[in-house]
Order: sequence, then C-alpha cells, then structure tokens
Amino acid sequence: MAAKATPCKEALAKWAAGPGGGAALDTLERVELCGLCPPIEKMDSSLVALKRCRHLALSTNNLDKIGNLAGLESLESLSLGRNCLKKLENLEAVAATLQQLWVSYNQIDRLAGIEKCTQLRVLYASNNRIKDWAEVERLAALPLLEDLLLIGNPLYCEWRDNNALPQYRVEVLKRVPTLKKLDGQPVDVEEREAARK
Repeated sequence: MAAKATPCKEALAKWAAGPGGGAALDTLERVELCGLCPPIEKMDSSLVALKRCRHLALSTNNLDKIGNLAGLESLESLSLGRNCLKKLENLEAVAATLQQLWVSYNQIDRLAGIEKCTQLRVLYASNNRIKDWAEVERLAALPLLEDLLLIGNPLYCEWRDNNALPQYRVEVLKRVPTLKKLDGQPVDVEEREAARK
C-alpha cells in the first residue's frame, strides 16, 4: 500500500519545530519543504500562515498545480522545480513581490500567466516542454527579467541539435532584450548587438 501524501500543514509544523524549534509560522522568512517522503501533493490553505515568508521552496515533491498563494504578501522567491506542474497558475497573489520563480524539471509547455509577475528577475524553466517562440515572447512583458534558463526544452534542443545555439541565443535576446544571463551564460556584447539588428 502506497504511503499517504504529506499534507502542507504537517510539513510546515515540522519545519517550524526544526533546529531551534518553536518558531511561529507567521515569523518565518525562509521555508524549505523539499523532497519530503512521502511527498507533498497539494499546496493547501495552510500556506496562508506564511505572512513574512520571502523564500518558499516546495521542490522535489509531487505537485501537479500551483495552489492559491494569497496571504504570502512578502514572497520574493518561489521554488517548485522537480514536480509535475503542467502550467503556471495562481501567481496573481504574489505578482507584485515575486522576483524569482524556479520551475525547472516539470511538464510546463506554456508560460501563460507569467506576464502578471512584473517584478520577476529570475525565471528558471529548464527541462520542461516549451517548444514555441510565442511562449518566450510572453517574457517581453517582464521589464526586470535578467536571468532566464530554458535548457532542455524542445525549443532549445531543436537549435542545439542543429548546431545553432549561437543563433538561438540571439533569437531569445530579440524577444527578451533585458536579459543579462541566458542558460547559465552571461549575455555578451556581440549577442546583444546581433539581437538589435
């Protein structure tokens, strides 16, 4: 018989009681609920208690959707890598504060909804299912985006397999000119000039 999933409420209680113990949930600035066994399968309403949380990590669990983030009014960094996410959703509640979104190693094929996160500086979305330039074009709505990771997506792999990664980088920069770093490598002057042409 398979073990039941770990509820967020239980995981949060264990985190708060961790080393030093007894911290109130509404005082925690960093919460890491990664790789739990059994894994978390649902982001539930218990997360609303994290009023001061600036960094929330739920990576390496079994989440198939992003739950309601209302109440996380201080959230700057959300780490959801290595889950089962198929789309970006429910980001509206943290759109005004979210600066980093880590969603690598999921099953995301569209970036719809990302446009609302106007404070986003870092988007790690490697090893997903993004295959269309239209999805990259959505990122032009993010005026502060400077670090983007798309390695391992079908869009990236197609250019890599055709030995055309330099041109791929230019194509991304044409669509997202604010980038300073792409796929772990700094954007150089020549690439930026080629993208402007």
